[in-house]
Amino acid sequence: MRAEQFIALKASEAVEALYGTPAPELQVSVTRKAFEGDCTLVTFPLLRISRTSPEQTGNAIGAWLLDNCPEISAFNVVKGFLNISFSELYWRNVFSSIASDTGFGTLPPTGRRIMVEFSSPNTNKPLHLGHVRNNLLGASVSNLLEAAGNEVIKTTLVNDRGVHICKSMYAWQQRFDGATPESTGKKGDHLVGDCYVEYAKMEKEDPSVLDRVHEMLVKWEEADPEVRALWETMNRWVFDGFDQTYKALGISFDKTYYEHDTYLLGKELVQKGLDSGVFVRDPDGSVWCDLTADGLDRKLLLRSDGTSVYITQDLGTAERRFSEFNLDSEVYVVGDEQNYHFQVLKLLLAKLGFGWAERIFHLSYGMVELPEGKMKSREGTVVDADDLIQKMYEEARLTSAEAGRIGDVPEEERDRLYRMIGLGALKYFILKVDPRKKMLFNPKESIDFNGNTGPFIQYTHARIRSILRKAQDVDWENPEPAELNQKEIRLVKLLAAYPPKVAEAADCFSPAVIANYCYDLAKEFNQYYHDTPVLKEEDKGVLCTRLKLIHTVSQVLAKAMGLLGIELPERM
Repeated sequence: MRAEQFIALKASEAVEALYGTPAPELQVSVTRKAFEGDCTLVTFPLLRISRTSPEQTGNAIGAWLLDNCPEISAFNVVKGFLNISFSELYWRNVFSSIASDTGFGTLPPTGRRIMVEFSSPNTNKPLHLGHVRNNLLGASVSNLLEAAGNEVIKTTLVNDRGVHICKSMYAWQQRFDGATPESTGKKGDHLVGDCYVEYAKMEKEDPSVLDRVHEMLVKWEEADPEVRALWETMNRWVFDGFDQTYKALGISFDKTYYEHDTYLLGKELVQKGLDSGVFVRDPDGSVWCDLTADGLDRKLLLRSDGTSVYITQDLGTAERRFSEFNLDSEVYVVGDEQNYHFQVLKLLLAKLGFGWAERIFHLSYGMVELPEGKMKSREGTVVDADDLIQKMYEEARLTSAEAGRIGDVPEEERDRLYRMIGLGALKYFILKVDPRKKMLFNPKESIDFNGNTGPFIQYTHARIRSILRKAQDVDWENPEPAELNQKEIRLVKLLAAYPPKVAEAADCFSPAVIANYCYDLAKEFNQYYHDTPVLKEEDKGVLCTRLKLIHTVSQVLAKAMGLLGIELPERM
């Protein structure tokens, strides 16, 4: 039972005992930091029952609680607010409950089914740093929603057709002399990315090449055998490359959609809109929707040559998903440069009569920038995801050696440890920032064993596990609970805050809430361990209680960081 629920229950008993009538629904919240107390009860709604002032009502309820609840140690009244402090007994009971709860931090089922779409790459380039933030956000938000009691379906939409794909295909035909991943020794997605960069140069040299690219797109939609064969070959190269990158990042999906399957569904919806008068066909054959009355502009849905645009397939994909999975809602994890696109998508779906359009949510996140500025795929100035992962590994290896953090880790385990630290640093550095904010990524800054970083939390966990290994001869699993000191109560308070933090993070789609909670918990543990003897404690009951407490801290850290997709090592 949460602290607010406990106070509401006990305060209801107090109201009935004091005033002889059942209490209305009580307003209880965590006490604000400026005041002394753990929970605050608002007394104003009780005045018609108490028929006294807010202060008198608060003092009467507080005194009753102090006399009748050993879990309450003190209270104070500030105007109409009763601030209540818990006793050591209360926190000892909370600790026992947390330590024995194997599902601690997983909230009750909501019965809601939510789809999260993320990654959604184009098959004309490898995944880069921007995709890394997208993937990490999507995977972590999925974990958060699941921990908050929802059924979650992780999905991606592969943008494997369109003008941008044909650009890479055209460049390969003209400039790459039959090159393959095998002949070049390159990952397939990197080779196709080179084609995309080369096309940008070709178009600068001769803008008319875009006409040939459009001709290729028309042939693709007409299922021209030669164009389709090249398209399938180059896509296969890219998919193989993506799979390797996803595996390295620990990313997986429950369902993959492909634009080449869904754009026709979108065309069917466009026809439905034409038939109902929602959409119009211009004299050149293109199809539009006039959204000027909604404060937007005219939106193109089909080009004059009959080929579709992004929004076309998004319409079809959304309709298929809601009908296929009977979704309660869908979350699109897409950068903030697409804010307008999703505003239009929801409006078009609503105009087509889909009531669930309002249950679409765009998790709009800020772009990742480098110290030298923005990345541009077509100019080849991106930070490649594969190169970044390798760079993080190298940074972890060098920094660990310099900081003396490899300790007693056997040689054969060090490679895995460096990868764990490197990925942990990368994921944490990105996820600790509110998704809606732009961020500057600095690999060196992310790998620091001090401060608000992944390696600091990983090292804290390894430190706790080391202490527990040294105490392996102590039977601390089921100790007689000893009295907690104030530093231990602060740790228990932080542990108890974990489930509400999961709920908060899921509600606002922000892994940053959990990341910063982990930092606070790790920081509090390190301060506790610095000030409090654990292994040197001579009282057996106190020793066992402290070992149980730090064990629980390590478990909660592992669970919470797991929601971010970050592993915590047993030793460093």
